[in-house]
Amino acid sequence: MKERKPNRAGTKRMQKNEWGPVERGATLGRDIQAKIGEQLRAMYDDVVSQGVPDRFAELLKRLDQPDDGDRS
Repeated sequence: MKERKPNRAGTKRMQKNEWGPVERGATLGRDIQAKIGEQLRAMYDDVVSQGVPDRFAELLKRLDQPDDGDRS
């Protein structure tokens, strides 16, 4: 087993992703965060407005019913 060296103060640790190295703890600016939030809310609102398909609603209703032990 390799001995791990302690992290030196001031040293930035890097991790790799499919686009290349990224600093750990990297942050996005507030404007970028706000834009991502707006887009996520728009997508979520669209999904919520579609509602639940009838077959899913029926399945959920059946799952909520008490189990009588008969599984035919």
